[in-house]
Amino acid sequence: MSRKAVLVVDVIKDFVDPEGKVPHPQAAAIVPHIEAFVAEARKAGAIVIWIIDAHRPGKPDWELAHVRAHCTDGTRGVELAEPLAALPEDYVIKKRRYSAFMGTDLDLVLRDNGVDTLFITGTKTNVCIRATSQDAFEMNYSVIIPRECVSTDKEHLHVANLEDIDKYMGRVVDLARAIELLRCEGETA
Repeated sequence: MSRKAVLVVDVIKDFVDPEGKVPHPQAAAIVPHIEAFVAEARKAGAIVIWIIDAHRPGKPDWELAHVRAHCTDGTRGVELAEPLAALPEDYVIKKRRYSAFMGTDLDLVLRDNGVDTLFITGTKTNVCIRATSQDAFEMNYSVIIPRECVSTDKEHLHVANLEDIDKYMGRVVDLARAIELLRCEGETA
């Protein structure tokens, strides 16, 4: 029996809200699809894990030393994009690198819950989605990406990275197929 989890990566105000530090309109466009997918995941009994990019203010941070400031912990920018909301049974995991696995307890949470299949959603396709997908694959998780639930600000990078993920790390499917895969027992990537 397959145990499934949905990762919602960085669908937070700094990326989604026009007033955020690094917004792109494509991120805002995926929020309704993610909201619907998370609702379906809960009905199917999948675990929902919210991954939040959150950098400590005033502390050394390798990533922030190499990219523009974003997602400062404790600010509005790291809040989930509305109307998304974590429920008490969900997990919320903060990260400070592109991959949701790097320096977090995500792998332990997944193993504690017997998860073998990850549905990865969020932003940005060419950065955090790709890094998380690659690490998931390397750690023996089946990876499924619902195409309508990921985004980035450059279409050519979005397309190229989805092609690579589909070829080397998992499956990229449309939202309807992802919902079918959530519902069915045993079928994975």
